[in-house]
Amino acid sequence: MGSWLSKQLEPTTAHFTYLILSAFLLVYAFFSDFIRNRLHLSEPPLATLVGIISGPQVLNVINPESWHWQDTVTQEAARVIVSLQVFTVGLELPRAYFSRHWRSVGMMVLPVMTFSWLVTAAFVYGVLGTKWSTALVISACLAPTDPVLAAAVLQGSRFSARVPRRLRHMLSAETGCNDGLGLAVGLFLGHYSNRALRIAERRDWIDPSSFLAFYILLALLTVGIGSTLGLDDFLVAFGAGLGFAWDGWFANKTKETHLSSILELLLNSSMFVYFGAIVPWQKFAPQESTPFITLGKLVGLLVLILLFRRIPIVLLLKPFIPDIRTYREALFCGHFGPMGLGGLFLVIEARARLETGESIPLPRPPENHPLKTEIET
Repeated sequence: MGSWLSKQLEPTTAHFTYLILSAFLLVYAFFSDFIRNRLHLSEPPLATLVGIISGPQVLNVINPESWHWQDTVTQEAARVIVSLQVFTVGLELPRAYFSRHWRSVGMMVLPVMTFSWLVTAAFVYGVLGTKWSTALVISACLAPTDPVLAAAVLQGSRFSARVPRRLRHMLSAETGCNDGLGLAVGLFLGHYSNRALRIAERRDWIDPSSFLAFYILLALLTVGIGSTLGLDDFLVAFGAGLGFAWDGWFANKTKETHLSSILELLLNSSMFVYFGAIVPWQKFAPQESTPFITLGKLVGLLVLILLFRRIPIVLLLKPFIPDIRTYREALFCGHFGPMGLGGLFLVIEARARLETGESIPLPRPPENHPLKTEIET
């Protein structure tokens, strides 16, 4: 019996991954309303915790190292998921949003993010003792607001319903705008894709399932075009979402499908489980190339960043941001600035630039490199 059972069972890492990931998503789905509206938790931190517990540091049933994936896989997975999210942000903003709220969004993107970048760099430089140039690179990865985590907080819960709609839209728009200069290309793609889809739908060329799939495929197309042309694919995707939804027609057609929520649950949760499993805990201690990194310094740095990265500047600029009407709202918007998958993507991109001068990283950080300390940091 034991011999037969050992031959029958195939407990591979991949099979355990399917089991644990699907079981987590099923349990979360069963209790999603209770978790989001009573416990005020969203899926990213829970998925990360599942990844940590299942990962090599605890149970070791999900071990991405055994899959022999290179860092390019992590980079591209983060690219696709973040791009899908910023496309959704552009799609769900009200019609002609920027024509009425450009001043508020501009203040959040330009002075607020610049302040966040410089203040975070100063903390990294002072606490970790890095070079100023290294601190600027690290802070550039942490300054933008992550669209994936922002959506998890601002959508689909009773807490988000208590946040005024004007603030939700402003913060969502900020997450889409803070990543580059490819907006015109995205607006062009989105606008003419909308017109083409309207023609296809009016002439009965497209069936209902393909109509919904068009949304996902267009988002992926913008990623391919943006990355191939060397543009900021996140901003191209955001612009495409804005252009595609410029008249509100597609949103009205699909408002009952909850397609974006389904994608977020499946893709974002899977990515955060993976992230939890790959966290390099052993690197959070002094290493040969980074003797200045200790757990205490990292915790202290985190506290300083959370307190001073955005809150002081948003409070200071509150009179110049029309959508923020009270200092309580300014405190919320200043506190709100999650760092997540967008930061992970930018970290790998920055590492690649240091390693090779290009956007594609080496499979693993090189052992012998003139910038090894900067890369390891």
